[in-house]
Amino acid sequence: MNLPINKNTLRWILISTAFLLVTLILWNTYTFFRQFKQEERAKMEVLAIAYENMNNTDLDLDVGLEIKIIESNKNIPMIVTNEKGMITNWANLNFNKKTSFSKLSIKERMYLTKQLSIMKKENEPIFVARPTQKGSTTDSIYYRNSDLLNKLQYYPIALLLILFLFGSVIYLAFKSTKIAEQNKLWAGMAKETAHQIGTPLSSLLGWVEILRMDNTDENTVLEIEKDIERLNTIADRFSKIGSIPTLSRHDVVKETKKTFDYFATRRAKVIDFHFEADNNTIYSMINQQLFSWVIENLLKNAIDAMSGKGTLSIKIESNGKQIKISVTDSGKGIPKSMYKSIFEPGYTTKKRGWGLGLSLTKRIIEDYHQGKVFVEKSEIDNGTTMTVTLNEL
Repeated sequence: MNLPINKNTLRWILISTAFLLVTLILWNTYTFFRQFKQEERAKMEVLAIAYENMNNTDLDLDVGLEIKIIESNKNIPMIVTNEKGMITNWANLNFNKKTSFSKLSIKERMYLTKQLSIMKKENEPIFVARPTQKGSTTDSIYYRNSDLLNKLQYYPIALLLILFLFGSVIYLAFKSTKIAEQNKLWAGMAKETAHQIGTPLSSLLGWVEILRMDNTDENTVLEIEKDIERLNTIADRFSKIGSIPTLSRHDVVKETKKTFDYFATRRAKVIDFHFEADNNTIYSMINQQLFSWVIENLLKNAIDAMSGKGTLSIKIESNGKQIKISVTDSGKGIPKSMYKSIFEPGYTTKKRGWGLGLSLTKRIIEDYHQGKVFVEKSEIDNGTTMTVTLNEL
């Protein structure tokens, strides 16, 4: 019987396999690097023998082969020093002048000295006996890794970087897919919530008519109707989550004041409300339900910032191209360092709530209405002004 493999197990199998493959590649590269380095060492030892034979006048040899061996080294940088440590010869460096070290410029001598220091750190020298008039002396051949070997040395780093980039892309793709699935689930739950709220709302409308038939005070019935209408608006908002909203031409002053008045009626005893607009009618392309949600979120945050008491005002300005809606409170204010953080999902200073109000506000205004929402100004213990800008028709 074949047992099914869950996604988590499969993911760990893939990660383990990838880790094993990377380990094998890195080990193989390291082994090849060591082998190549040994081959370069052997090549330099052969060159040293040729150098020694060429300088040994006691041997009756044709030095043509030795010269060919020495000249065959085209890629391994090397420097030859005498027994006093003075540089006598060099090859495969940035310059190969056929002259003595003492006749070089200061800059060239400093360059060779620096290269010699690098070579001493990289590889052990190869010693070569050289005959002199007084007997013999010992030269030292220093060398450093060839450019090809150096490139091979950095290959594992490049490989790890590429694997890291691919891993990051895969992780982000997986995370994006997971977030998309969660968003789809939340959107489905929101739509189902809106559907469930619809049934009791219909019943409440029936009860309102019964209250009228029983000659209940009309003002009381009107307030109940406003609350029912508001619940209906909330249900409509939830039903639109996950869908692209439809925008149409509406009076921004009217739509803003409608939400403003709802709050002002219920909080007038403890909060001083002010509403001001340049014109009686200012039009823009908006979605009524979502726009009222934006104004509601801004008003709620302002009221919370004042701990339910203070002065709250809305001012609507127009310059013919852009509409500016400013919500000002006399609350505790926002530190300048938090101006952007307050719009991030989950940010909240309240004990209750998920911190989604301003995040939703930003998304509704900027993604759906091509506007802007930002903190215009704020002073600690002296209030905040939140501003929304929209394109005017």
